[in-house]
Formats: sequence, structure tokens, C-alpha cells
Amino acid sequence: MSNTAVEESDAADAEHAPLRVGIVGGGFIGKAVGEGFVEHEDAAVVAVVDIAEDVLEEAGEELGVDADSQYTDYETMLEAEELDAVLIGTPHTLHYDQILAAFERDLHVLCDKPLTTDLDDARDLVERDAERDEVLMVGYQRHLYPAFRAAKEVWNEDGREPRWITAEVSQDWVDRFEGAWRQDPDLSGGGYLYDTGSHLLDGVLWSTGLTPEAVSANMHFLDDEKRVDGRANVTVRFTNDATATFSLSGETPCMREHVRMWDEDGAVTLDSRDWEPSEYAEIDDESGEYRPRLSRKDQPTKAEAFVDAIETGERPVATALDGLRVTAVTEAAYESARADGSFVAVDPDDVALDD
Repeated sequence: MSNTAVEESDAADAEHAPLRVGIVGGGFIGKAVGEGFVEHEDAAVVAVVDIAEDVLEEAGEELGVDADSQYTDYETMLEAEELDAVLIGTPHTLHYDQILAAFERDLHVLCDKPLTTDLDDARDLVERDAERDEVLMVGYQRHLYPAFRAAKEVWNEDGREPRWITAEVSQDWVDRFEGAWRQDPDLSGGGYLYDTGSHLLDGVLWSTGLTPEAVSANMHFLDDEKRVDGRANVTVRFTNDATATFSLSGETPCMREHVRMWDEDGAVTLDSRDWEPSEYAEIDDESGEYRPRLSRKDQPTKAEAFVDAIETGERPVATALDGLRVTAVTEAAYESARADGSFVAVDPDDVALDD
């Protein structure tokens, strides 16, 4: 075989080789999203890291990773393994440094929400990501839900934009995660708003495409230092004079989520229970309520959406800018709640969408 033929064969093999993924964090996200890579024909989980050896062993067994590719140190895994991508499913405040380490090695990154809990860090990642060819995707799964995608299509129509928005989410978060890292502000960066609330903020910001201008909030904090909230009420004012009110409670016995987005012609509604993808309806001022049939059969997993972005070179479904927008609103909400609840301005450079 000629050298040219060998080179062409090697290139073809590389093109069809599975994406080699390292799992960072062997907890729920690492295993649940990692399973999507295990099942993907174009991906393979080849390594996993977690600081807790029992968690590491369980994740390794579930994801089919050999013991010699299980690590308790992230940097060691990056140095020892030949990887194409990492899935980061660790506590929130660790994301920034772990993403940077992956960037330094030109790896694709799928990072669980939130992108970061520090506004300067989020800005830095957006700037760095713009200079890279590799994919950085944030794990906001509502971008994959047919209901939120349908809502986004409505508000993309000419002449339509929501003016009055209400959104609420509730679950048994306070009791369930007592003593866990999610209520340790050094690891979580905050409380319920930075955890489940991050998904709700993102779902509204992404599907409406509105630009936040200022944020007001009041919170019930679980600690004297006012770092961990168990309940929050947040009002976001947008540049088009629209408002969104968010009600978040981590003290209810089960999970429910309800979103209403109105303009002068009607509304879209999204309702979810127990973490199922949202049900969708449209309200028209003339014909009443309409519930189109939305197929979930073609709804991709996070792993599928991530691999697709890598293979096609298209922008991922949830970008670093999406992550920055949520962090900017979240940080303004905490600033307001820790003061007197008055409106805190949001830097327009942090929340302006790309053209």
C-alpha cells in the first residue's frame, strides 16, 4: 500500500473513531449523562474521575470503565488518558477551573449547569470559547424539550414577543439535600436559585430571547450568612419593558414547574411534573386553548446533542453565552436579596444575544 493510501486510510479511521470521553464526577450527572455516551455509536466512555472512591467504583462499574482508568484526581486523568472530550458533572464552583484545564488540552466540553457561579469567570469562558474550534456546551436540557423549542418558535415569529411572564418551580430540595454539597455555598455557589432555579431562568431567557435589564429578588435563606436560599421570588425587567416573575420553592413535597408567557395576542404555557419534559399549550384570544401534538420520539439526549455539534461543526444547543446570561441574572438576584430587594442593573454586555 502506498504512503498516500495509508494516510487516507488513517484519516478515514480517525474520522470514524468514537469520541473518547472522560467523565468528571461520578455522581448523578456523571452516570446519567455518561450513560448517553455509552449508548452512542460514535462515542465511548474511556475514563472517570471522582474524589470519593466508593462513588468512583460504582460509576466505573455502571459506565464500563476499567479500574486502571478510574482516577481520584482530575489533572492526573487528563495527563494519563488520550481524550477527545470531557463531561463535567461536579459541584458548581469547580466548573471554571475544570473547564480551563480541558481548554488547555483542546478538549470538547459538556459542562453541567450552571456554567459558573462567578460573573467574571463566566465572561472569561465566553471570550475563550469564541477563540476555540472545539465545542463547549452547557447542560441546560430544556433546550432539547419539544415544548420549550415550540415556545421559542412562537416568539421568533415576526411581530411577537412576550410581555408578561410568570414561572414557578418547586420540589423537596431543602430536606432532600440537607448536609449535601448542594447546600454548601463553597461548592454550590448559592442555594436553590443556583441549582434547580438555574434551569427555570435559562428556559425563559432562551425561549423568549429577551434581554434582561434589571433584577429584583427576595429570598428565604437557610443560613445566617445569607448564602444558601431555600425559597426565592425574582423579578426580571427586560429592555422591551416586559417583566418576568419567578417563584421558586425548595420546600414542597414534590416537583412541579409552570411557565406562562403572554403577549397581546395570547400565550404559551409549559407544565411539568416529576422531571418529565414539559407539556405545551397555546392560548389564542379568538380560538381559545390549543394543544399541538409534540413528538418526544426525536428528542435528543445531551450526549447526542453534544456529539452532533462536534460532528457537524454547528453551535451547540446551549452555549457559553447562555450560561453567562443565566449567571448574570442569578448574581444580580442574590445581590438584590442580600440588600433591600431593590432592582440591580444587569450589564448589557453580559446578556446581549449574538446577531
